Amino acid sequence: MIGGAVLLYLPLPEGLTMDGRTVLTMTLVATVLFITEPVPLPTVALLIVVGQVLLLGVNSSEVARSLMNDSVLFIMGSLMLAVAVVKQKLDKRLALLIIALTGTRTSRIAFGVTAVSGLLASFIGEHTVAAMMLPVGITLIRLTSDDPKKVRNLAAVLLFSIAYGCSVAGLGTPSGGARNAIMIGYWKQFNGIEMTYTGWMTFAYPMFLMLLPFVTMVLFFTFKPEFADLTPAVTKLRKQVAGQGPLKARDWVSIGLFVLILIGWVTLSSTVGMGVVALLGAAAFLVAGLVVWDDLNGGVNWGVVLLYAAAISLGLRMQETGAAQWVAENFMALLVPLGANEGMGLWLSVSVLTGTVTNVMSNGAAVAVLGPIVLPMAEIANESPLVIGFITSISSAFAYLTVVGTPASTIVYASGYLKTTDFLKVGWKMAVISITIMMLLSAFYWPLLSV
Repeated sequence: MIGGAVLLYLPLPEGLTMDGRTVLTMTLVATVLFITEPVPLPTVALLIVVGQVLLLGVNSSEVARSLMNDSVLFIMGSLMLAVAVVKQKLDKRLALLIIALTGTRTSRIAFGVTAVSGLLASFIGEHTVAAMMLPVGITLIRLTSDDPKKVRNLAAVLLFSIAYGCSVAGLGTPSGGARNAIMIGYWKQFNGIEMTYTGWMTFAYPMFLMLLPFVTMVLFFTFKPEFADLTPAVTKLRKQVAGQGPLKARDWVSIGLFVLILIGWVTLSSTVGMGVVALLGAAAFLVAGLVVWDDLNGGVNWGVVLLYAAAISLGLRMQETGAAQWVAENFMALLVPLGANEGMGLWLSVSVLTGTVTNVMSNGAAVAVLGPIVLPMAEIANESPLVIGFITSISSAFAYLTVVGTPASTIVYASGYLKTTDFLKVGWKMAVISITIMMLLSAFYWPLLSV
């Protein structure tokens, strides 16, 4: 905070307005606070709101209006749906369903866990799926052995299958992560581009499918599980599920509602907005009595909603004051001597920049901070804002190296089976493979979509 105050009194850089410098200072201070977390993150959101009024002189009602758009409604509704879905406790049935499809070989189960985690995370958000799948992974680990030392590598493979399955899938659809909704909001705000749900999937979903087998291969190459077959654990699991009896009516209603929400996102998002569909789905779970308001009120992290709203509002100020344009122009000037100011060089620079940032702060916050910078950069370089936007949003999913990079990583780390060094050990391999596949799609697949 003191450093930020000092920056406000330094000589004004050429081409930057006073308000632009204030916005950039606020962004820099907010980023440092995001990374170091000396105060709860929602506190940073409150400071961003207050700072716009006190430091920029923006009317408080105007600041309030800039906090809410369809992306924020979508994030709010998705978090409510996450609570409603977890409340139904279908995790052991899901584990048995996976094994019924894969068999009992460890490698096949790991791939099945990755694929199911990914398919679910494509539509309901990675943190939701990680929370749902973590009991599945822990159940298989504990039914194999109660001694953590005897299942150290098996635990690493199964838990990273959940975390990385969620991460690589979150890039595939708008509902896969808040970062995607934020980028869609920025496209409309900066470039007037309307991105539909299916339009996003057409660009990004093939990458998720291509990454799936690599996740299992990299995990097995890195950790080498102690057990090649989990038949004893599966036998115990079957007995536990048999004791629960058949699916009940409320379980089938929950599954039916969730399918309707998915259909709504695909068919109605372009007309009523993804946020409205998400809120309607949350309301349907309440009306059906599958969840009560106290569950949603207590289970939703409202601070996260406020954080994204404040980040989007700050992004709008970066655009209005010309700060985003100034940063983009100067970043481009730095890339020129390196030959990375256009084409694949620029794509790779944006990906590495985003991938670095997203490993030290949440992926949603990374896109919220970088979006207003990279989209103007695309215009200056005469590059497609769609390509640069997709590279930014997709690269924000490459938070493989740290525990705090994604909610899914934080959730599996909380199991107690993993070390922070495990993330470094396997994460760099995943990052290299992910960037390589994305560059190939950028060069050969996306041009076929008339970008």
